[in-house]
Amino acid sequence: MNTTSTLSPDTRLAFIGGGNMASAIIGGLLRQGLAPAQITVVEPFEPQRAKLAADFGLAPLAAPTAALADAGVVVWAVKPQTFREAALACAPHTGQALHLSVAAGIRSDSMAAWLGTERIVRAMPNTPALVGQGMTGLYPRPACSAADRTLAEAVVATTGRFVWLAQEADLDAVTALSGSGPAYVFYFLEAMRRAGTEMGLAPDTATQLAIGTFAGAAHLAQQSTEPPEVLRERVTSKGGTTYAALTALNAHGVADAFVQAMHAARQRARELGDEFGG
Repeated sequence: MNTTSTLSPDTRLAFIGGGNMASAIIGGLLRQGLAPAQITVVEPFEPQRAKLAADFGLAPLAAPTAALADAGVVVWAVKPQTFREAALACAPHTGQALHLSVAAGIRSDSMAAWLGTERIVRAMPNTPALVGQGMTGLYPRPACSAADRTLAEAVVATTGRFVWLAQEADLDAVTALSGSGPAYVFYFLEAMRRAGTEMGLAPDTATQLAIGTFAGAAHLAQQSTEPPEVLRERVTSKGGTTYAALTALNAHGVADAFVQAMHAARQRARELGDEFGG
């Protein structure tokens, strides 16, 4: 994985959907040096169009027009249930573009049928992209060239790091692991804050301690060459406080429940493709 690719200053991009993930990518592109005039956004909801105009100096469209024909890259940031309708409306204007989808579940076979092109890259980002710390899985259809892959990398790199996947089905696992993953972290942060307050700490203090611990441990794991189980063992002295905590977690089956939760998320990603990909 890397974040080294950059976009040409004459690249034009179109975003279909202007919500949080689109905004994260747009913000990164503008910080990288692209001009607002290089970006077209189609966003049907007026309040969100107003926000995009205020935040980024854009002039979003309420519906697709021939202006999309100028885009070399079209980023799909719509909900799975609206993808087909949006794709059929945009397809007459976007046949020349590389298509990069960040929509959960919708498979590239469906996109290719709706859009009339094989130049499609699927991406599964996550919400830390909003602060430039995202993790994204990428899968290119076979028709994508090396230049297409580089172009997709340059767009995604504005939000953090990425990794290419060997098969499209792996994106469902990526959705379960890192796509939904921030919610798991927030879930544990909530539990740690609750425990801290039950033990007498002020809520703000407990929150700061929990967030700092997660951030520091993640950074340590990222910098270390040792696997997580070794790092865990190094801070777990038998009979000590950490040992007591982990023993309680194991007694309640937390690890197994956590694994099963991610299997449930992967299954739902598959179901989204079946449900909305027809």
